[in-house]
Amino acid sequence: MKLLFAATPLTGHINPLLSIAGAAASRGDDVVVTTSRAFCGRVEEAGLRCLTYADDHAAEFRETALPAGPERYRREFEQRFIDRMPLQARVLHDLIARERPDAVVAGSLFLGVLPLLLDARPRPPVVVVNVSFLFLDRPDGAPVGPGLPPARDAAEAARYAAIRAAVDAAFTNPVRAYTDRALAGLGLGGLPASLPHAILTLPDALVQLTIPSFEYPFDPLPRTVHFVGALPPPASADPRPGWWPDLDGGRRVVLVTQGTLANQDLGELLEPTLAALAARQDLLVLATTGGRPLDAVRGPLPPNARVATFLPFGDLMPRIDALVTNGGYGTVLAALQAGRPIVSAGLTEDKAEVGARVAWSGVGLNLATNAPDPDSLSRSVAAVLDEPRYRARAGAMAAEFARHDTPGEILAVIDATCRAAAA
Repeated sequence: MKLLFAATPLTGHINPLLSIAGAAASRGDDVVVTTSRAFCGRVEEAGLRCLTYADDHAAEFRETALPAGPERYRREFEQRFIDRMPLQARVLHDLIARERPDAVVAGSLFLGVLPLLLDARPRPPVVVVNVSFLFLDRPDGAPVGPGLPPARDAAEAARYAAIRAAVDAAFTNPVRAYTDRALAGLGLGGLPASLPHAILTLPDALVQLTIPSFEYPFDPLPRTVHFVGALPPPASADPRPGWWPDLDGGRRVVLVTQGTLANQDLGELLEPTLAALAARQDLLVLATTGGRPLDAVRGPLPPNARVATFLPFGDLMPRIDALVTNGGYGTVLAALQAGRPIVSAGLTEDKAEVGARVAWSGVGLNLATNAPDPDSLSRSVAAVLDEPRYRARAGAMAAEFARHDTPGEILAVIDATCRAAAA
């Protein structure tokens, strides 16, 4: 079988696609990956064929002229993902004509698949891999984005409806209109639903990288949605930092990260966490800058702290005792696979929703801010380390993740989708 993988050029988006593409290639499938030039080297290092398009780092765009809030987040979303949709669609049409794949496998924010899905012309089946929380329209009427847990009663549902009206006016409806204009420029009709809902419901199959216990209940769940667990963190052959043996020193280990995208200001989470835990000589505190230089961490490091640009999460997560994160979805899943409790503090991109699920599922605490103060961090880390309920809940989730053969289940979804299309 021949598979065309389409990956958004962001680290947290491309890693899952490369893992699946590698599994497909290992079983003998003919695999080609399209992404931006900046990530082609990573594709080729994985032994896969890469066909690039000119993204010009658009996916990394950050709005600096606007304050944090719906208008800024809307503009960032439009620039990162919707503005590239026409180019991505042309790339996919050309590659489908030239490569003739049996299926297209795309990340959930590679929006170039939307024109394929809305066009009446014949196409190969499309399988979307969701690299974020399940952002379907909520059955309790809550908006997607602010990080609201499921409504507990009718009064809360009514309050959510008012919040949703404000979110629709500021974000959801303008984004849908913006997308519809881009689709009209391609000679296509508009979306049948909000953009997030359409991304997940239009494809022939949706692979959701999580387990039901870490996702809100949706009733009914679209029949095309498949929960498959989580992919293992990417393997790393890079040398371990010189301080790696300190992990064996008998102290409990806390990891703090702001990921690889929302890490321009390490004073939001990383530095306050180091300060909050500086007096805890019973802890070893690890920090990763997500690719930024080590000197981006301002001030002297506390004696109990160790820093690296990147860390191998696959090896590291089983050795930590707690994670402090701004809510990157892949990082949170990696911690839960290892059964580690979490303190989440982030509101940008999808992070408010991820943090809300951390709290709702019982695996940790959600501070619901981009910039928590050291006192809150100190108390929260102490809680997830010392109160057994958080580790117990995270451990139960780890057992549920372990019951999945995630690469095999994803390949089975792709195979079944191709068979259904051919029938």
